[in-house]
Amino acid sequence: MDNNNSSRRKFIKSAVGAGLLMAGSDFLPSCSVFRMAGSSQEYDAKGLPTTILGKTGVRVPRIVCGLGSRFCHVDSDDEARELLHFTLDNGLYYWDTAFAYDNTIGTPPGKKKSPRIIVSEERLGPVVATRRKEIFLSTKVTSRDPNEAMRQIETSLKRLQTDHLDQLMIHDVRSMEDVEKLSEKGNLIDILHKMKDQKVTRFIGFSGHSDAAAMKELAGRGDFDTMLIAMNHWGQASNPQHRQELVIPAAKEKGMGVILMKVVRPRETVKGLNPEDLVRYALSLKGPDVIVLGLDSIEVVKSNLEILRNFQPMDEAKMKEMAMQLAPFYNHENLPWMKPGYCDGNWA
Repeated sequence: MDNNNSSRRKFIKSAVGAGLLMAGSDFLPSCSVFRMAGSSQEYDAKGLPTTILGKTGVRVPRIVCGLGSRFCHVDSDDEARELLHFTLDNGLYYWDTAFAYDNTIGTPPGKKKSPRIIVSEERLGPVVATRRKEIFLSTKVTSRDPNEAMRQIETSLKRLQTDHLDQLMIHDVRSMEDVEKLSEKGNLIDILHKMKDQKVTRFIGFSGHSDAAAMKELAGRGDFDTMLIAMNHWGQASNPQHRQELVIPAAKEKGMGVILMKVVRPRETVKGLNPEDLVRYALSLKGPDVIVLGLDSIEVVKSNLEILRNFQPMDEAKMKEMAMQLAPFYNHENLPWMKPGYCDGNWA
């Protein structure tokens, strides 16, 4: 372990242990050990179509590797490791994980429950340790308690076997009350900005799949670089929130990069949908820069690579046809993430 790596981790740990996260405290003083090399780092997309992720200025493939529940339900560690190396070898270098991602928060359709606990960040660690410079690495912090949030960030760094992140996000913004909590002095918005100032992370953002108004409000007040948002799925009769139309333009006005998740989930509600059409539809939507697709097999990754390499935007007629097919999904009242207690990351 190099000196910068060790010093950064020790400093974060001491900041937590000393109780320096009380509201209003300046808990991360300027320190040279946080000066991270490679802030203008370039990655190798192996010829895949790419885009600039908002004001980050980073060029990324239009498909992001989602490393939540589907990935954690790959039971074989060797298979999972091979899958991770395969993504990098083929240009998919944007990896999305979270402190909370493991195989205990839900079993995706078609998957079996493993008798052991598999934690996404821990599974990524050995590959990150050997190929860190090739990866745009993003994780998320869950706790709304400042001290616990710092412990989670420290744990994430240890699990991922790195001393810095490319992106750190607030996980699962749920309501206006949540936004107010996050905005308290010394809470997560302040913590993420301090982490960015001290080069623990290059960029900051937030994710959410619930209240559209809350996500719009947070986009306007947090000076974030990115936003991860679920594809619109609210029942128009009882909850007429046009998430994409309400939130994405607000984020774009701030220059934020927009990442879209839950794009293949409609096939679990609407029979007969082609997964490849769903991927092409999501890539053709106006507004989102990139989409997240869960990793669970090399075969699926190969299919997604072919879609991306040969991608042409759907024409207007096909987009309208897809929107009509998706209407039952958008109006479904019983989707898992619309229910209280849902934990983001169950499956992509």
